[in-house]
Amino acid sequence: MKIKLIVAKGKNNVIGKDNDLIWHLPADMHFFTQSTKGHIVLMGRKNWDSIPLKYRPLSDRINVVITRNESFEHPDCSVFHSVESAISFYKSKEEFSDLDLYVIGGGQIYAHAIENNLLDEMLITYIEESFDGDTFFPEFDENHWKKDLIMKHPIDEKNKYAFNVYRFTPLNQ
Repeated sequence: MKIKLIVAKGKNNVIGKDNDLIWHLPADMHFFTQSTKGHIVLMGRKNWDSIPLKYRPLSDRINVVITRNESFEHPDCSVFHSVESAISFYKSKEEFSDLDLYVIGGGQIYAHAIENNLLDEMLITYIEESFDGDTFFPEFDENHWKKDLIMKHPIDEKNKYAFNVYRFTPLNQ
């Protein structure tokens, strides 16, 4: 099992505002869906709450919610109280060994995963625009990562902003 992070961010590292996405990029949403389908998606409770009800839980994925709230439970997701306990649980079960675990947000969960070196890979969509927002992707030292371009997408009739997707893998692996 690999622990991966997947995110889309503006030039100024904005990833959201008022617990919602700011942009509508169907091509990037398709990339997110295709990448995570059939795997485990791990998110903070606010991120879980931000998913529109008609899409929650994210289909064809094991939905995992991290929360400090000991009484939080939901029939459509597994609940853990730390990122590490969720990773440990899924890594310890043979039935999940062929799956990857994707960290899908929000800002605090991303920061925790990066700061604690929990990741085997990051898939980062760089949107070629800055946005007004209140949630940010954390700064990280790109010198510690190998960076490969895996997709370029221009502006088109469905996608208002151009973006590039990069795969980052730690240099120490």
